[in-house]
Amino acid sequence: MLTMTQRVEAARGQMVTEGIDLLTIPPGDDLLYLLGYTPHLDERPCYLFVGREEVLFLVPDLNAAAAAPRVPFPTLTYSDAAGPRGALRDARTRLGLPRNVAVGDTMRADGLLLLQDLWPEARFVPGAQVMAPLRMIKSAEEIATLRRAAATADAAVRAVFGACRPGMRETELARIAQEALYAAGAQEVPFPIVGTGSNSAFPHHATSSRAVQAGEPVLADLGGRLDGYMSDITRMAFLDTPTARYREIHAVVEEAVAAALETIGPGVPIREVDLAARGVIERAGYGDKFTHRTGHGIGVSGHELPSITHTNEQPLQVGMAFSVEPGIYLVGEFGVRLEEIVVVSERGAEALSELSREIRIV
Repeated sequence: MLTMTQRVEAARGQMVTEGIDLLTIPPGDDLLYLLGYTPHLDERPCYLFVGREEVLFLVPDLNAAAAAPRVPFPTLTYSDAAGPRGALRDARTRLGLPRNVAVGDTMRADGLLLLQDLWPEARFVPGAQVMAPLRMIKSAEEIATLRRAAATADAAVRAVFGACRPGMRETELARIAQEALYAAGAQEVPFPIVGTGSNSAFPHHATSSRAVQAGEPVLADLGGRLDGYMSDITRMAFLDTPTARYREIHAVVEEAVAAALETIGPGVPIREVDLAARGVIERAGYGDKFTHRTGHGIGVSGHELPSITHTNEQPLQVGMAFSVEPGIYLVGEFGVRLEEIVVVSERGAEALSELSREIRIV
């Protein structure tokens, strides 16, 4: 895996390609990618400045001690009492007067206003044009980490479905998922989605206190961060014997996943992956019930590029990692989504999960 200094140098190379004079990265996943470290994002400005000639790290005193062993670049600090403006003026003196400044996606509005005041003549553009190409293609070491992260999500699915019983609340099942992810090695668990019964028809359901009953499905969309990289998986269980209608819908979604996976390979336009999954669902008569894209990239962010949509003409490349997660959502009844995280290899799609996509009957 590239060292943090090498990643910053790669960012500099992309800056030249894009005509960017200064890259400014606030706390968040871009900073985690570049430094292997990110403090909490709050009202205190904290930026990695990557210039053509110099790299600086601006950090409040609050985080300076934690940053010191992790940041191999000159550091500018400031106190809460003094505020950041003096340190920012020092940064301007050292970085000069850039014409084109790229800012990271997690930049706060108040932070952007500070930077625009610092460099009033500069043009400010999204930092994704620098960062996205670097992050989209994973190295062998990154893929190995994603695979280990996927194993933690597999463990969480097993734990949730193994414990699920009639009368359990979604919040109880979500807690079991969180505990299983941490026990398996995850260091952060940002989103357990557990939808039972009719709640499974909401793609990004906010886990509630609803209790699952016999004769209902359970949707578990789980993931966490391991050594900086995210996992993400969705599987379905059913309490008691699945109904014929549920079996029908589950089979269609399972076929849609399989069709998408068979399409994946180097050089294939991304749109073909979405169309393969969507075509299965449309032919079954449920096209209007598949209300989102087929997938999203994954890496240090749970959602990143590439976006697996029917409008994306970009060709797949070896090392891309993304989800394949078609769904059918029958509001007021139930929903079914099945999600695989895959990596593009010379042989096609390599799924990172070891779990079957079959209905888990509990």
